[in-house]
Amino acid sequence: MRQTQSKLADDGSESATPTRRRFFKGTLGAAATVAAIPALSGVAAAHFPLELDIDIQPENAENFIDLAEHESVSVVVHPSEFLNGDDERETFDPTDEPVRYRFGSRYALQDGEGARPTDDGEVTQVEGGHGDSHQVLVLDFPVSETGFDGEEEAGWLYWERADSGDHGYAGVDSVRVYGAETSNWNLLQLLRRKFDVEDS
Repeated sequence: MRQTQSKLADDGSESATPTRRRFFKGTLGAAATVAAIPALSGVAAAHFPLELDIDIQPENAENFIDLAEHESVSVVVHPSEFLNGDDERETFDPTDEPVRYRFGSRYALQDGEGARPTDDGEVTQVEGGHGDSHQVLVLDFPVSETGFDGEEEAGWLYWERADSGDHGYAGVDSVRVYGAETSNWNLLQLLRRKFDVEDS
């Protein structure tokens, strides 16, 4: 992992003060989480409990992803603290863990797919809202492998505990996805193949 001493605020600018965007983004992220969790299969939810604190596209307020224009998507992984399956307090520090992440739509990740980071990421110092600071891991993912089709309101990040990829932690954040013409074309091709098979 590369390490830098630059200070990245939650809105992507170099600032030490929290912003309104972070507050509303947290509210939207929580709403997306509540809406999305029931749609997860029991197996996926059990194997990847929602414990990661992430920020998608921190440089823009709407977390928008343009499938036609953006080549990569940035995801910031913050340290998080939670009770694990043994009811013991656990801290996940992304700067100390192996870089085994997948990012994209909920369905892509459930199917074992999704985008892998382009490299090991960059460790950056971030100012908190109470004058404190902590290190985060900033990752870039290729847009073309995320599985987004323009209908998503949330982006998901899985961290895999081992190379097998069967267990780990998940994080979710709200997104706005644009420029889905390519994905719609791919869907049309799939439908055509399906009907061709049924007709033959």
